[in-house]
Amino acid sequence: MIHADLLTERARLTPDKEALVEVASGSRWTYRQLNDRATRVAALWRRLGLEKGDRVGILAHNRVEFLDAFFAAPKGGVVLVTLGTRLTAHELAHVVADAGCRALIYDGDFADTIAAMRDQVPTVEHWLALDAPSDAPADSTDLAWATEIESVESVGFTREPCVGDDLYCLLYTSGTTGKPKGVMIPHRMVAWNGYNTACGWGLREDDVSPIFTPLYHAGGLMAFLVPIFTVGGTIVLHDGFDTDQVWDVIERERCTVILGVPTIWQMLMESPRFATADLSSVRWLISGGAPLPQYLIDVWQGRGAAFKQGFGMTEVGVNCFAMTVEDSVAKAGSIGKPMMFTDVRLVDETGADVATGEVGEMLFRGPHVSLGYWNNEAATQAAHDADGFFHSGDLARRDADGFFYVAGREKDMIISGGVNVYPAEIEGELMRHPAVADAAVVGVPDEKWGEIGVAFVVAREALDDDALTSHLEARLARYKLPRGYRYVDALPRTPYGKVVKGELRERFVMEAAS
Repeated sequence: MIHADLLTERARLTPDKEALVEVASGSRWTYRQLNDRATRVAALWRRLGLEKGDRVGILAHNRVEFLDAFFAAPKGGVVLVTLGTRLTAHELAHVVADAGCRALIYDGDFADTIAAMRDQVPTVEHWLALDAPSDAPADSTDLAWATEIESVESVGFTREPCVGDDLYCLLYTSGTTGKPKGVMIPHRMVAWNGYNTACGWGLREDDVSPIFTPLYHAGGLMAFLVPIFTVGGTIVLHDGFDTDQVWDVIERERCTVILGVPTIWQMLMESPRFATADLSSVRWLISGGAPLPQYLIDVWQGRGAAFKQGFGMTEVGVNCFAMTVEDSVAKAGSIGKPMMFTDVRLVDETGADVATGEVGEMLFRGPHVSLGYWNNEAATQAAHDADGFFHSGDLARRDADGFFYVAGREKDMIISGGVNVYPAEIEGELMRHPAVADAAVVGVPDEKWGEIGVAFVVAREALDDDALTSHLEARLARYKLPRGYRYVDALPRTPYGKVVKGELRERFVMEAAS
């Protein structure tokens, strides 16, 4: 029977192995201790009357209680709904109502948000306030988490039988275009991600990995948490990203494998500690979440670090490709080869496979693909074809050796004068300019060419259009050059580091109209 109660299985095999270090509190837990915590949560939910298939929302920063809830879900068959901590009460109410949550867990930082949305989500029967010194219940009738947990026992709890296609969690997309959609993550998808990543990436029981990206995102939960726990390693949990704290943890905890997004690698690289930090424990680093500029690979590899690039998405699993350390050098810029039992096609706009070296949309099929979108059959049908392939909307090319290279999002591609232009390529070259701290290229309407590219640039020092054009002309064909530049203080990004290009495009259109 395929189910994803991986923590119970790992606690059975290596109960006394250290599983988790929480940076904020300094607390440490073995697999036995962490499993007991999660079992208590599952027992509490059962006492509250929650049954298999019922949805429970959680609105919290990274903390051990988040993991308690995540690993409790498969024990009782409850479906966890992770809520974005940067969303407004209005946005959260849409997600909670769409999911039909019967219970909602929150920490004190969000008491005001909970109070503002409470009347908009009538399906919620149980409100549970996580206890911490700064926490204050949003309502006096809300249940105190610590008090409730202390009143239940893990001994004698029996797991609810679950099979591969039973829901484990609902992970809502970021909503950068339209309202967020709930991706239905089944047990088989979570379990397969753990097994295949551990095998494909060569994870080991002595691996130590920090998590500083938000747990409510698929990357925070699935990219390293599930695979590391599958193999029996140790997770070091940060409550957020702080450059100095991350460097401290890497050195103190002797971290071996580290995941980040390009923005994080940039920030760590720009830290004064980058040149002298002790990386002797690190086996390799890996970047995901957005295309990785070549200059970042060059700098980190120059520092002596093995630096890989991965690819995944909420709908098909956060880890879909793998490569060896040797390949990360020989095939720098590649996301590797598809992992075992992962079918990937590259197709053109007609659905035909493209030739080697040509760019096409990536289609995925395999046991790691989600069930589709919650309460949205139209979106599910639009994304899945008759052959079982999920249409990702991401563009890539494949070389003669079978290695894939991301070209960017299909919706971000610029068609200028009938020619395809890929913003990620231009952004990578812009970032090689020493005066450019950050950059994003978007397509905007143009009467002559249909679309043209405009670059939004965050400059480290005084910079002008001619300098950037001269820099790009030496590296790119002229048809790829931006037709305009906008200098901004910062780029709008999602919590996971992706640039919100729709906002930049709207900003340009509004400026042009004024």
